[in-house]
Amino acid sequence: MARDSVNGGPAAFENLTLWQRVYQHLREAILTDQLPPGTELSEVALAQELGVSRGPIREAMGRLAAEGLVTVRPRRGSVVRSLTTDELIDAYQVREALEAMAVRLAVPRLTRGDMARLEQMVEEMAGLLASQDITQFFHANGEFHEFLCRQSGNQKLLSVYQTLMGEMGRLQPQSLALRGDPKQSVVEHRAILRAVKRGDVEGAVQAAADHVRVPAENLRRRLATGADPKTRSG
Repeated sequence: MARDSVNGGPAAFENLTLWQRVYQHLREAILTDQLPPGTELSEVALAQELGVSRGPIREAMGRLAAEGLVTVRPRRGSVVRSLTTDELIDAYQVREALEAMAVRLAVPRLTRGDMARLEQMVEEMAGLLASQDITQFFHANGEFHEFLCRQSGNQKLLSVYQTLMGEMGRLQPQSLALRGDPKQSVVEHRAILRAVKRGDVEGAVQAAADHVRVPAENLRRRLATGADPKTRSG
């Protein structure tokens, strides 16, 4: 990892406290697999590499551990953790419950501008899929769901959701494989949007829950048939 990733960057990044800058640097490295699961994270080595004291490293590790991205082992240092298959299924179940609640709270609050923004996101997803830009498709997909969580007006829900998605974010390729045809994902987002625009709260909740449930159900089927679910364990 380059030293200037912590010591340089845009002004907004510079305004963060030192431990926050270390945290963001390490979090990005974990989510992009520059630091894959099982990687040992030595406070001494990281402090030397990033040109900081061990205090900010320790604070950053605490935050990463709270998000489920690392495991802090007393007197043995930290390690980048991964989700087991069972943990991934559990995570999808929690995500389904959170998004159902978010949609139920958000729909009555949405303005015409909000609905226009959601529609724009869905069309952006369709365009990215047509151009086969799967990385940006995933990003736009995530924005759609996080937008609904934001519009729920429940900051605790949003915080828990962001933490969960941070934990699941390393498994984007596996999630896409579990979902199947991404064209169907666009169809499902359009179904959510139609219910939202009608003001059909329960219809939107059901459409959102059905959409989130797809990868978990596919994973369960693969496990039942003995197929390789292609998720990391550990």
